[in-house]
Amino acid sequence: MADTIFALSSGAPPAAIAVVRVSGPMALAAATELAGTLPESRRVGLRRLRDPVDGATLDHALVLVFPGPDSATGEDLVELHLHGGRAVVAAVEAALAARVGLGLRRAEPGEFTRRALAAGRIDLAEAEGLGDLLIAETEAQRRAALAAAEGAVSRQVGAWNARLLALAARVEAALDFADEEDVGDGEDMIAAIAADAGKLADAIAAVLANPPVERLRDGIRVVLAGAPNAGKSTLLNALVGRDAAIVSAIAGTTRDRIEAGVVRDGVAYVVTDTAGLATETDDPIERIGIARAREAMTAADIVVQLDETIVPAGPQVITIHPRSDEAGREAGKPGRIAVSAQRGDGIAALWQAIADAARELLPRLDRLALNERQRGHIAAAREALADAAREQDALLLAEQLRLARAALDRVTGASDTEAMLDALFGRFCIGK
Repeated sequence: MADTIFALSSGAPPAAIAVVRVSGPMALAAATELAGTLPESRRVGLRRLRDPVDGATLDHALVLVFPGPDSATGEDLVELHLHGGRAVVAAVEAALAARVGLGLRRAEPGEFTRRALAAGRIDLAEAEGLGDLLIAETEAQRRAALAAAEGAVSRQVGAWNARLLALAARVEAALDFADEEDVGDGEDMIAAIAADAGKLADAIAAVLANPPVERLRDGIRVVLAGAPNAGKSTLLNALVGRDAAIVSAIAGTTRDRIEAGVVRDGVAYVVTDTAGLATETDDPIERIGIARAREAMTAADIVVQLDETIVPAGPQVITIHPRSDEAGREAGKPGRIAVSAQRGDGIAALWQAIADAARELLPRLDRLALNERQRGHIAAAREALADAAREQDALLLAEQLRLARAALDRVTGASDTEAMLDALFGRFCIGK
């Protein structure tokens, strides 16, 4: 018998309300010992919680009962909605922990969700989305994580799997039932199946071409690059809205990379100030700073170029005319954004240019965004389908389709060994 677990499932106290959840085979018995008669299923009831040992009142709480298997974890589940003081929560948790005779113990991190996964209440992709939702810090992260938690990835994988199962059923028909009139010519059928496998591979490749969901979490890397005293540190402070870098008229003040995070319009950015890219220097520390600046430029998503600095291939480049407030620099150059970080001129236009460039790098919220694990399995499925599209032998074609199904099943943690047979008999009326 599985242990019965409990944990505080709301935010850390103090708070207005604290929710303690109890899940497992003895959840109802444990709640009964504390609350007496439990309310009806899925009905809120106000109860006096008492310590089962000495009968002392612990709290007046709202109690909800969710019998398994139709609960969040697939097990009997009880929620205790307590007053959110630290002492109240500690007292109720202590009373639950003392019920060792009922097999109660404190839950491990993520154990409620793990039990939901094991019970089939959610799949692996939905569990990953829920985990991302819990740590989401920006609006874009929240929306992408919520879509995954609500099954966007699972539905797409399910649609691909349905097409795969239909293809597998057709291959089995070609192998085992070629003499049936409703199956058709074997060679022509294998060629048609291979062609359809190629089409499915192309459809999957289109989704894989979307930027990964990690982009939303890690942020867009914006690197400021230019010669010494080009105004990079002042610009960094203006972009992030705080004094993140030391500003000085002395050339070479910035010796190492300085990173500052900022969120704008629901998107996370990491803006990096770098050492000035001097053409020559005898200072060994400055040489190290220049080397690190070039490394940052290479790893950047977007480089804001403050002068004629050579930028490595790869990142998008936005060239600006800095220090436009200084005498003799009022006139900008064609195609460049004139910026005065001191006065704030051009900062909004620069941010707009950065946002426009970032839009191409971020996953669109109306399209499926995959994480690294999901992308790896889905890429393996696409590769197997591409191999299937080149096969002329029915057995080898069937094996490639099996590999593709196995790869997709690993995305959601599913295993549908019987589904292919159902599709096979349903499509070709075999066994009538």
